Amino acid sequence: MVTMSAEAEAKSRRERRSVVAELEGALLRDAATFPYFMLVAFEASGLPRFAALLALWPLLWALERALGRGDLALRAAAFVATAGVPRAEVEAVARAVLPKFMADDVDPAAWAAFGSCGGRRVVVTRMPRVMVERFAREHLGAHEVVGCDLEYSRLRRSTGFVRGGGGGERAVAERVRALFADGDRPDVGIARSESATRSFLPFCKKQLRPPFCEDDGDDVAAAGEQHKCPPFRPVIFHDGRLVCRPTPLMSLVILLWLPLGALVAFVRIAVGISVPIQIIPRIAPYFGGAVVVHGAPPPAAASGPASGVLFVCTHRTLMDPVVLATVLGRRVAAVTYSISRLSEVLSPIPTVRLTRDRGVDAAQMRAELSRGDVAVCPEGTTCREPFLLRFSALFAELSDRIVPVAMNYRVGLFHPTTARGWKAMDPIFFFMNPRPVYEVTFLNQLPAEETCAAGKSAVDVANYVQRILAAKLGFECTTFTRKDKYRVLAGNDGIVNVKPPPAADPAPWQRRLKEVLGFLLH
Repeated sequence: MVTMSAEAEAKSRRERRSVVAELEGALLRDAATFPYFMLVAFEASGLPRFAALLALWPLLWALERALGRGDLALRAAAFVATAGVPRAEVEAVARAVLPKFMADDVDPAAWAAFGSCGGRRVVVTRMPRVMVERFAREHLGAHEVVGCDLEYSRLRRSTGFVRGGGGGERAVAERVRALFADGDRPDVGIARSESATRSFLPFCKKQLRPPFCEDDGDDVAAAGEQHKCPPFRPVIFHDGRLVCRPTPLMSLVILLWLPLGALVAFVRIAVGISVPIQIIPRIAPYFGGAVVVHGAPPPAAASGPASGVLFVCTHRTLMDPVVLATVLGRRVAAVTYSISRLSEVLSPIPTVRLTRDRGVDAAQMRAELSRGDVAVCPEGTTCREPFLLRFSALFAELSDRIVPVAMNYRVGLFHPTTARGWKAMDPIFFFMNPRPVYEVTFLNQLPAEETCAAGKSAVDVANYVQRILAAKLGFECTTFTRKDKYRVLAGNDGIVNVKPPPAADPAPWQRRLKEVLGFLLH
């Protein structure tokens, strides 16, 4: 009983402890801030600013390393990366792009020490707070972020200047002390740099430096009891085109590859449009790509009403149905929503645009199933991370011949999906990667007892298909939807205005001509 009481008391103390931690170099393994400014430059402004900031890197390195003026180097980087950029764009990049790269760089030992403190949590950063605050609050559970602030003009554009970052180590210590009133002091301080060690760390009761191994010093800890921090909240939704962290070397590689990558993408797309889809998997290795197939694809159904196979795919990129059709070597209609006109024009397979009207969409999909196979992605939007979003149940009501297909891909430089950017560039960025690889895994057709024909509800069938696909890929099922993704990344519900379909079904050549003219005149 005494031991249990001691354990409970020790746990209660840990839950009340406050902590102040340095972000760069402590909570994050890498102390460099340059890659995050490069991300802001690329995603919020574009390639010219990205190149300009990279050209400035030698001077920034000399200021920080040779002259010891890290504050001046940071201010210069902030100015080049953000001057003239709309405030909304800076905030969007901080919300949708930066958290992923920061989460990938979190030091597990530092997080264990930081996350185990259940009291007030404060993060100290050298970067502007707008770049850090979303990640610190949503994923680190921080209550306060101490750092400088970007200044904005009356037109809500960044001036490139920062305020609140002057004063050096003494100013940081004063801002941390101001957060703890009545003479209270933080219980734990976590830092790596000499600057943080001289500023706020002496103000903390317990000071942790690398390797961030914490010893409570009480009887319970001495007895070998290890307290655990909550699991780190992963980043499920993120945006941006860059796959790799844009260090100076990687940024140079990206800039040098872009002209060649654009040419390679043009050749790959031209070949994909001009040759029969049946031979694309065979020639893909000669153009630097690969399509890896696991499992046996089902044979084509015999002709007859409602004879098509309904392929239920995980949604990784816009290319999912196209890759599926190339593997099958036969006609597959793709069910789409809010894709660009250019993507529809370039598509080698027929597309069925949804209207978000359940009755109309069901009728369209049944009509396509009567003509042949149909590929549907019930997630409704792409997800880059190893998670599956909630499956819409509509597909389960349309057919009992359901074949789940696990789609996945690997790219090296550019993400082929976007929520904020120009969606017409999605297939181009996919083919701009040096070696894009697609993996297609066919699962067995759903047994009759697992379909609606056996009395199962459509929701149960959809959840079952989601689970078996997640298990095959090693992913995790979630209840997130398209709306959740777009609220996080774009600040909207991801709903577009869709015009009702025409009363008469035009001929294929008329439809394609109309699409081309509409795109050119848009």
